[in-house]
Amino acid sequence: MAAHLHQWPAQGRVHHAATLAQALPREIAGAERVVLVTPRSLAGSALAAEVTTLIGARLAGSFASMRAHSPVEDVLALAALMRQCEADLIVALGGGSVIDGAKVACLAVWRGITDAPGLIGAATSRGREPDFWDGPAPRPRIIALPTTLSAAEFAPHAGYTDLAAGRKYRALDPWMVPRAVILDPAATLETPAALLLSSGIRALDHAVERWCSSQPTAFSDSVSQQAMVMLAENLPRLHRQPGDMAARAACQYAAWLAVMGGWSGVPVGASHGLGYILGAAKGVPHGITSCLMLHAVMRWNAPVNGARQAQVARIFGAEAAGPAIEAFVRGLGLPTRLSEQGIAPAEFASLAARWNGDAPISTNPRAVTSAADLLEILQLAQ
Repeated sequence: MAAHLHQWPAQGRVHHAATLAQALPREIAGAERVVLVTPRSLAGSALAAEVTTLIGARLAGSFASMRAHSPVEDVLALAALMRQCEADLIVALGGGSVIDGAKVACLAVWRGITDAPGLIGAATSRGREPDFWDGPAPRPRIIALPTTLSAAEFAPHAGYTDLAAGRKYRALDPWMVPRAVILDPAATLETPAALLLSSGIRALDHAVERWCSSQPTAFSDSVSQQAMVMLAENLPRLHRQPGDMAARAACQYAAWLAVMGGWSGVPVGASHGLGYILGAAKGVPHGITSCLMLHAVMRWNAPVNGARQAQVARIFGAEAAGPAIEAFVRGLGLPTRLSEQGIAPAEFASLAARWNGDAPISTNPRAVTSAADLLEILQLAQ
């Protein structure tokens, strides 16, 4: 019997189907100097105004400049503000880029990192597991208020990007996972429909790639399958009826379940890995990378995990997982082809060549042995 390690993240609470007004005051009660982090798109929103009011006199600073893919410059600027404000708590309101950026900024404060070389040097190899989180927690930590379904709020790792080099890095620390998460379905109402739905496909990517992994566990299988079932039902409901709050809440819960398999050490594969490349090199949003690559990776992997893929196909009412996923994404009004993002076949070889041999492409169920293999996958999505 193979040995496995299941690591619970250093996360105290998840409030689900809760309102911000119910949950946030409790979470900030012990703080004195809070920094609020939002994307620029939410800076003047009613949602940000509500959160600002709930924080009240504890608000020491606000940061609304975190761009997509958490650029190094934005992370360092946020870390500088946190130091200036002597923040003892961060409230991150937004999607994966805001939450990841806040996580890496906390790491920079904890480790005294103040420049780009230092932050890039703090990157860890993909696939590495977090250390144990025994002992006192560093400060500040994060309360996450997600507005998308990316589920960055449940992970002790975070991606950030060197825009000049077009490369995405990964930081890892067991304390980076937010101390608490508030899943308020109303917090997603101001999120553009395409962004919310595509982040739901990102959640599906988490679940499908772990269900189809060559290293499954019973825990991961359970949560991944339930996440797929809930997303298959509720993303179309949300697409048809944007005001369906029950569907929004169910999608939030499913996104949470979708990442839990990672806690038991089950890796993802080439869909995630190619997504990191497309995000860093071409600026493709996180969710859209999954719309483009998941179906193609399933097609390429089918010769080695067909039995696993059959269950995915059944959940989506089809005979083959790759075509089923592509049809599902299309049904949500989302793109499935690289050409729809302006990425031409002439660029595929250079994109494939960006892989440096690390995870999660190296943990793909069907072994990827060279850039030529990645080129084949990209061609399936052209």
